[in-house]
Amino acid sequence: MSERKRFMLLTGASRGIGHATVKLFQEHGWKIFTVSRQPFSPECMWPDAKDSHIQADLSDLGGLEQLVETLRQRLPQGELHALVNNAGISPKGEGGKRLGVLDTDEYTWVNVLRVNLVSTALLSRYLFPELKKARGSIVNVTSIAGSRVHPFAGVAYAASKAGLAALTREQAHEFAPQGVRVNAIAPGEIDTSILSPDTNKIVENQIPMHRLGTPHEVAQAIYYLCSEQSSYINGSEIHINGGQHV
Repeated sequence: MSERKRFMLLTGASRGIGHATVKLFQEHGWKIFTVSRQPFSPECMWPDAKDSHIQADLSDLGGLEQLVETLRQRLPQGELHALVNNAGISPKGEGGKRLGVLDTDEYTWVNVLRVNLVSTALLSRYLFPELKKARGSIVNVTSIAGSRVHPFAGVAYAASKAGLAALTREQAHEFAPQGVRVNAIAPGEIDTSILSPDTNKIVENQIPMHRLGTPHEVAQAIYYLCSEQSSYINGSEIHINGGQHV
């Protein structure tokens, strides 16, 4: 494996954790294909960034097969060694208000579940032949909000991430007999541009390590789950939150 080029598809690659993940995997010789609903961003300053970007809106489930076909044309041996599902949306109300059950309309529910959960399941279904051929890995990015009420993440986001944790278990059970491992990471408060203004209160009162996590620390966990070092790990969800979940 170390002598052959390895290929990864990463969704939600336009900032933060996505950027850190691309850079770390490239340092280890991987070829990364990125997906986001935005056109290529000049902020993504790494080798081959523009040529490796695929613009696609994951809320358009009917367009996923075209995304997969575009990727297939770029895989020289028909092998995909990793699928990292990092894309996610967390809508807010006016003034950044958290959206609870009473505040969340039908459109928001459907849109969040399409992007955060259903597209993830369909991508694994469509790309399974390439993952199987490579004996690859899937890493789903869940969230601490999937297992407890969070002061900033809304109900649709939380439910989608809880569903993604369940999907991870289902995929791990179904795919492992055919050589594809599936795991998840559940980040807590990570130092990115999407942090809410009052995050410092969580850091002070709820995180035993009393600091934010970094995108690089999250990327390292993703890399571990895609490497041979984790060859017997399947169906796990790793918490990356400085102890916030305890």
